[in-house]
Amino acid sequence: MQPDSSFFPAAACAQFQIELGNTWKNVATLRALLAQTPPQPGILLVLPEMWATGFSYADTARFAEERDALIQAMVELAGQYNIFLAGSLTNKKADDHLPSNTLYLVGPEGLLGQADKQHLFGYWQEDQYYQPGRGNLPIDTPMGRVGGLVCYDLRFPELARELAFAGCSLIMISAEWPLSRLSHWQTLVRARAIENQVFVVAANSCGRTGKMLMAGHSMLVGPDGSVLAEGGEEADVVVAPLDLQMQKTLRRSFCPPGERPWRSHDAGKLCSLAELLPRLAAIRSQGCRIAFTNGCFDLLHAGHVNYLEEARRTADCLVLGLNSDSSVRLQNKGEGRPVNSELDRARVLAALGSVDFVVLFDDPTPINLITAVMPEVLVKGADWPEDQIAGAAEVKANGGEVRRIALTPGRSTTSLIKSIQGKISS
Repeated sequence: MQPDSSFFPAAACAQFQIELGNTWKNVATLRALLAQTPPQPGILLVLPEMWATGFSYADTARFAEERDALIQAMVELAGQYNIFLAGSLTNKKADDHLPSNTLYLVGPEGLLGQADKQHLFGYWQEDQYYQPGRGNLPIDTPMGRVGGLVCYDLRFPELARELAFAGCSLIMISAEWPLSRLSHWQTLVRARAIENQVFVVAANSCGRTGKMLMAGHSMLVGPDGSVLAEGGEEADVVVAPLDLQMQKTLRRSFCPPGERPWRSHDAGKLCSLAELLPRLAAIRSQGCRIAFTNGCFDLLHAGHVNYLEEARRTADCLVLGLNSDSSVRLQNKGEGRPVNSELDRARVLAALGSVDFVVLFDDPTPINLITAVMPEVLVKGADWPEDQIAGAAEVKANGGEVRRIALTPGRSTTSLIKSIQGKISS
């Protein structure tokens, strides 16, 4: 069986010891490693996470300033050897509060794409110095569509599944994985390949970086889970040929990434407070943080959807307190409000992926509901001063926080109703 000429002829991982904060020493180490083992033209070569810097949080701002020069260094190496080169770096845009940990893929002609780390490793305080990505899109290259994950993302199978469903035949993983969890690394890399029937090219660092001893054992795994090549604990370039026909043959029998029956029953998100509390207790037992917001959400519009997505991003689970019909009437929203009944509003909100639970309340404010749930994060629109937000003082006294989210300009139920009435009357 002949290899597919439109796909990478081979892939490789360059693993080496990263000197913490010594950017250009690490670049020199990579150059020397490639000079010692010149890569085959046309291959995909993946580097470890933060390959040029490691994680030195005190130097994060400097690392971000060096990003462009490091990408240029990657492009120069890609051009020198006529290869595709990928690895993660600190990435900060001018308007970002915190940088992201971003995997960049370059070719001889320049930057091809990037993938932000989606899940930050709180155990190493990464979440205090970086911001998570907001979705991970596939990267199109002259040699096919690929996806990228960064280190801790490996533990979240849905990320790899989404990339496989989007048509990625290969998933790159850029990591700094410790030796103490080597068996997890080896198992998870193979699992992501098996369950998605994709090639996985997983590059790890080795040796001691700061106080942490890294595992090495960079791996290239085939769509059937076979280990095509694996490094040891020393600096090395680990290489294996790739044959896309392996994936095509395997998927003729069955293809899990393409089997996507709708299994959710979103109406089950609507529950009473008595039903909600034990569910939240089970969720919290896993270390999850609960966010709470509330509103009438009479005619659902884009502003609502944007707001709820931002609210969900503040924690691991979002509880939405929904004003009942009688509660809406207490708000003096106007004659004929609510337009939609409480159960219809609840059912529509439950269908949103950002919402985990919907709970109706009859009181004028959700204070009783908030104190019963006692969320870690209380979310409200930025048009509300904090001292006027129901439950704000109680949540903060319990160690929680209040987040005020900017609303989408020009989007409101009242303006939508007026627009509809104007069109009807005309």
